[in-house]
Amino acid sequence: MDSSDVAAKLRFRVSSWSETINLKSETIFTVFVALFALAWYAWRTKGSKKGKLPLPPGPLGFPILGYLPFLNSELHHQFTNLAKTHGPIMKLWFGTKLCVVVSTPSLAKEILKDKDTIFANRDVPESARALYEGKGVTWSTYGSHWRALRKVFVREMMSNTCLEGYYVFRRREVHHMVTDVYGKIGNQINIGELAFITALNVISSILWGGTMSGEERGKVGAEFREVIDKIMELFGKPNVSEFFPSLAPLDLQGVVRNMKKMSVWLDHIFDSVIDQHMKMDSEEGDKEGNKDLLQFLLQLTKRGELTVTNIKAMFLDVVIGGTDTTSTSVEWAMTEIIRHPEIMKKVQEELKEVVGLNNLVEESHIPELPYLEAVLKEAQRLHPAGPFLVPQRPSESCAIGGYMIPKDTKVMVNVWAIHTDPEVWNNPLEFIPERFLGDSGKWDFRGHDFRYLPFGSGRRMCAGIPLAERMLMLILASLLHSFDWRLPEGTKLEVSDKFGLVLKKAIPLIAIPTPRLSKPELYL
Repeated sequence: MDSSDVAAKLRFRVSSWSETINLKSETIFTVFVALFALAWYAWRTKGSKKGKLPLPPGPLGFPILGYLPFLNSELHHQFTNLAKTHGPIMKLWFGTKLCVVVSTPSLAKEILKDKDTIFANRDVPESARALYEGKGVTWSTYGSHWRALRKVFVREMMSNTCLEGYYVFRRREVHHMVTDVYGKIGNQINIGELAFITALNVISSILWGGTMSGEERGKVGAEFREVIDKIMELFGKPNVSEFFPSLAPLDLQGVVRNMKKMSVWLDHIFDSVIDQHMKMDSEEGDKEGNKDLLQFLLQLTKRGELTVTNIKAMFLDVVIGGTDTTSTSVEWAMTEIIRHPEIMKKVQEELKEVVGLNNLVEESHIPELPYLEAVLKEAQRLHPAGPFLVPQRPSESCAIGGYMIPKDTKVMVNVWAIHTDPEVWNNPLEFIPERFLGDSGKWDFRGHDFRYLPFGSGRRMCAGIPLAERMLMLILASLLHSFDWRLPEGTKLEVSDKFGLVLKKAIPLIAIPTPRLSKPELYL
């Protein structure tokens, strides 16, 4: 055998060894990946040890990423459909974050009432921490500090005495709204923006005694609404930093950076009014007399009970709760009323009988308008402002619905699913206000019946319900009593929604008013 034959055989053996090594490497790598995936699957789906409860069922996802790659932009619809397959309590992994979604009244009751104390904390997003450190009533950790903030809020804004005293603001601003609309007869009006500016003027009057008029009213109100819209979008945006906390310092999606930009704009407004009031207090001393809410809060800062950051965070809570959800609810109610002319006719007949076309609506008329109240309740059933409320976070592991919910899990109550469940409501996707007539106490806004939770329930439910009820009814009644409404020529009414922390209309409602009252001077 010559040297060339030896070399050829050697090359063949080396090639064979190389192919064998490569094949073994590929096989080892494949086996490793398979074992990793199986281990991950077993860890994510395993029940606890003998005698303990398992985690809820749920859809599978990818290793490490979990269900993130499958999320779509309409989570309330997506999670409702998933519940039909996986059950009314299900888990989803978002990266390293465990999320549990419940979709029935009984499970909502377990979380919001039976084990309310355990679920009293919010699952605070990074975006909220970036905005006044999450130190307001909405995001603060449950405890003595939160109780003190809520006590101030309820006592100084939501007591019957305060609400009666603030009626002068509500009446004035709603009358301004009617006058503004009358000046635009025959023109197109953005209903959501109109309601937002009206509510903003009421809230600012309560908080710091300020109000806007003329061009300033429209300009600042529209800008404020744009900022609040962006803040709510950032609150509800899926954020990598939430799912992989080790990546939070990188702020890969710029959520924290963008939220801090929003705080600069808010600071411009809040610092201005705080500085004015501090100067006013220094000039007037500690004289007793009529004080707006800000003056009262500044007194608490002097005693060390609050900080200026607390005040700004509380202001933001009140502005968002009093404007964004109010304007959204008014817009949805007006959408359904315009969509159903027979309902508009019934509402206006009731208003004509109770108020009369020679008068403007007053809050004293509201208790005598049961059909309008039913229309508002039905709008909030079909289009709840908070489709998942504000997500909860249990302070300890506990059992819900026969499954274990670990401490610090993100827990979401799918109110939209409950409100549209055919086992709970007849013809759930149809707009039928009559379902709320006859027993108004049963279907109030205070979360006593867990089939209907537009404002949540339990100790962390919306604290501003008393003011919201009055504002919503007064704005709606005034718009419908003072004007007829129609869509612009050739316009199709859209009822699609856009998911977020607040469930808004995908396309704003634009409508054209014509006057109904008997005398033009009533509008002036």
